[in-house]
Amino acid sequence: MSTAPLPYRLVATDLDGTLLTSAEIVSARTREALGAVTALGAKHIIVTGRSAGWTRPVLDEIGYTGIAVCGQGAQVYDAGAHKLLTSVTLDRQLAAVALAKIEAEVGPLAVAANQDGLDGEVLAGPGYKLRIGTELPLRQVAPDQLLATPVSKLYIQHPGLTDDQLADAARSVAGQLVGITMAGAGIVELLPLGLTKATGLSLAARRLGVTAAETIAFGDMPNDVPMFRWAGYGVAMGNAHEQLRAVADEVTVGNDEDGVAVVLDRVFGLG
Repeated sequence: MSTAPLPYRLVATDLDGTLLTSAEIVSARTREALGAVTALGAKHIIVTGRSAGWTRPVLDEIGYTGIAVCGQGAQVYDAGAHKLLTSVTLDRQLAAVALAKIEAEVGPLAVAANQDGLDGEVLAGPGYKLRIGTELPLRQVAPDQLLATPVSKLYIQHPGLTDDQLADAARSVAGQLVGITMAGAGIVELLPLGLTKATGLSLAARRLGVTAAETIAFGDMPNDVPMFRWAGYGVAMGNAHEQLRAVADEVTVGNDEDGVAVVLDRVFGLG
């Protein structure tokens, strides 16, 4: 085995659209590459917009037992122990004011809320439809029940605006109250102000004894922009949103073409 120093000590990967294929599996080639990298001494961490409750069944399925950053940085989750190490909630009064301001600007929204905690459900108000993933079913509730219990974030949808248009409009009127990000098709989120994947990843990295400069990060959506700005090197998938491609150090091939493995093979001299 080579005694040369590792190019990066931490490999941070988004989940949907990045580590997972469109069939929501990790390909054999990507598993092999990650296994080789960790055998060399690097660490692998998953950083996802999914809440821990929505992430857990996927991690169990792929045999991941490390630390995962979930909920856009709100939760640091120990997958091996099935335990939340940290959890940040959204101020519900601020969230209600933010929703009112956004609706005054763009009209009625379909809204869902992610309850806090490892077993937190996703509560969906009238008209809200989750367009990706099947692991965590939605529970339909009346609008006044969405903020009745502590939540980690809200999801908003609009019948006439694109996701980018909705996120931009929300930032213009409520960006001083809550964080706003676009995490995937039909997924515009309201978060605690200042919370990003970078804040959660930096906390997890400190636990692992790794610095930003020692981190290579992979992602595909605008919610990965802060992570790329934090990490030493950012790799956008070939299927990535243009906002992420614009700040990436490199664009690899798509998640269905083993884009993560292609870069790891080259950077770590595998194969």
